[in-house]
Amino acid sequence: MATAVHKEDLDPVPEQPEHTRDDVFGEISEQGPNYRNVGFVGTIILMMKTQIGLGVLAIPSALDTLGMGFGVACLIIMATITTWSGYVIGSFKLKHRDVYSLDDAGSIMFGLPGRAVLATAFCLYYIFNSGSAILSISIGLNAVSNHATCTAVFVAVAAIVGFALASIRTLGRITWLAWIGLPCIMTAIIIVTIAVGIQDRPAAAPPPTTTDGVWKSDWKAAGKPTFAQGIAAVSNLLFAFSGTPGFFSIISEMRNPKQYTAAVLICQSAVTATYAVIGCVIYFYCGSYVSSPALGSAGGVIKIVSYAFALPGLVVTMTIVTHIPSKYIFVTLLRGSKHLNANTAKHWLTWLACTSGITLIAWVIASTIPVFDALVSLIGALLGPAICIVPMGCMWLFDNYSLRERSIATGRDAGIKSHGAGTIGKGERSGWMWVFGVAWSVLLVVLGMFLMVAGTYGSVVGIVNSYSVAGGGGGRAFSCKDNSNSV
Repeated sequence: MATAVHKEDLDPVPEQPEHTRDDVFGEISEQGPNYRNVGFVGTIILMMKTQIGLGVLAIPSALDTLGMGFGVACLIIMATITTWSGYVIGSFKLKHRDVYSLDDAGSIMFGLPGRAVLATAFCLYYIFNSGSAILSISIGLNAVSNHATCTAVFVAVAAIVGFALASIRTLGRITWLAWIGLPCIMTAIIIVTIAVGIQDRPAAAPPPTTTDGVWKSDWKAAGKPTFAQGIAAVSNLLFAFSGTPGFFSIISEMRNPKQYTAAVLICQSAVTATYAVIGCVIYFYCGSYVSSPALGSAGGVIKIVSYAFALPGLVVTMTIVTHIPSKYIFVTLLRGSKHLNANTAKHWLTWLACTSGITLIAWVIASTIPVFDALVSLIGALLGPAICIVPMGCMWLFDNYSLRERSIATGRDAGIKSHGAGTIGKGERSGWMWVFGVAWSVLLVVLGMFLMVAGTYGSVVGIVNSYSVAGGGGGRAFSCKDNSNSV
């Protein structure tokens, strides 16, 4: 199949073309939105904002469950797996230019069933993610206002704001929001990290009982969780890196997709370092009295200030995770039609229907699962492996096995080099890199399936327990109770 030549793939900063042909968006012209307008730095910022958002707020409590040592080890493992997954997304996209989202990859690998399964998982993940973003904003609004009104009202306000901002049509125009949101959420987390280090004790901790009157943190190197608690905490860590599938949408709107791999490596390195430092410091000083979300750990004025800084970042997170599934459904519905790139009535009605529909479902989720930790672990367990681990293992196997089979079929004596797989020779297995790639991919598929089943069990147990505990953070569905005081 012939592949279109993309001028922007060759020129890192191309001039704005009057007409550009794209494998996903079709003809891009000045008569409609320019979807291919995200630069290299903008790509990194979007990736980091996709990752750093809600997940980092649950990392300290995950370390409390698992223990500092085992928790950090799990964090690094999740970072390694999702970095590799991000790399595979770029390789697969450059090889199959018409891929826009995870379901397109599923269709190439497994036909219609693959498209249906991955499309459902992709949409559900981002809808649940949008719901958790709405929930986190309601927590922030409760914190800065000292619970000035019913929590259900704050949830509704968050949903309305999310719908308005997510309706911006291109990621290129959302990039400026990410430039605001990322520093805001980082500033909030740094404020809390410093505060818990200089305060005498975290907000939820009891008065000191030692003779010198100094409170001692009860952090531990190794935790002793039940299976359900442990696997739910691991799911929280996976959720912190589960923005990876959104990289498909980001690379599709890059000016120069060949810069994608460098952007992934920079993003994941910065995100992993941020998670490890912030998670360890907050947990070290707070111990078992760490709050979830972590911004409430310092309490008092610091809690209000940190949430005030965090709210713009949380709003941007909600914008991105609502925009991505809306854009996916929008492109799927209008792909190949003139309405995809033209400012017609059908274009606008379809787009607003997508953003409003996603927001409405997310609002229902935020209202019915009002406990932050429980919702985050459920997303990470039920949907994280299904979109961050298993498909990428299958994608690597699909591309590299197909190359090897073509090599054998054509009888070439010279080897063919696959994407990171080593050399594939005539009628024989390739070198150790190829064998390692196969073993690694198969291992991740199996691991992903295990995490999906076991993690969902642990998360559901946690949700049931949160409803049964009197006074649990957040209360019950559609509750007016203050949800900013959970530990």
